[in-house]
Amino acid sequence: MKKNPLDKIMKLILKFFSRQFLIKISLILRPFLRILYKGEKYTDPIDGSSYRSFLPYGYNKLRENALCPGTLSLERHRLLWLYLKKKTKLLEKNISVLHVAPEIIFIEKFRKITNWNYVSIDLNSPLADIKGNIYSLPFKENYFDLILCNHVLEHIEDDNKALNELHRVIKNKGILIAQIPLDKNLKKTFENKEIINRRDRNKYFGQYDHVRIYGLDFYKRLSNSGFKPKKVDFLKKISTKEKIKYCLPKDEEIPVGIAIK
Repeated sequence: MKKNPLDKIMKLILKFFSRQFLIKISLILRPFLRILYKGEKYTDPIDGSSYRSFLPYGYNKLRENALCPGTLSLERHRLLWLYLKKKTKLLEKNISVLHVAPEIIFIEKFRKITNWNYVSIDLNSPLADIKGNIYSLPFKENYFDLILCNHVLEHIEDDNKALNELHRVIKNKGILIAQIPLDKNLKKTFENKEIINRRDRNKYFGQYDHVRIYGLDFYKRLSNSGFKPKKVDFLKKISTKEKIKYCLPKDEEIPVGIAIK
């Protein structure tokens, strides 16, 4: 297979630049990328924009057509949006929403939802409304109807403490959506606190800033923190044609937890 010349460039960018810098520079580059890659082959369902191709993305193994040039959405973001729009009524409800570590495409979209009382929080991201720690959220108990915490927990040293804190601020029967990189071949989550340097974390956990690889017991972790876990395999509801057009992940569940209090 002929290699995409962008692959090497993308690997170098992800290797040498911090996530905070990439967020800032991407906001500048997006308008130019939207024009440069304009076409009809692939579409981002989040905003309906179309492109001749998407960009490769991935810290170890690059995934072709993963990153949308104009919105910077990844496969998991597009899958989540389709789930929210087609399978739930959450976008239409008058609810309080907490967004942990907000993604560029979603923070722009969610801030425009007038029936949401929406707030985002992150320790480092320049996008977030509030700078804060997931271990100690600056909100009262039983406040939020919906919490979005996607691809965050694999970065957190004490994910159980984080989940307990999310449970504290969510209402009874509130919904937690917590996408994570999950290895379905692992029955038990693999983590080792002695693995601390970037090279070893990249080797064993798949990314330099990950501290574990989740296995099928992730749902037990949700349960232990007071959530009734639910595996949402929404990909099965999507046609092959749409999966290709929207560049969706090949195999990914959406973990959902319903707060029990």
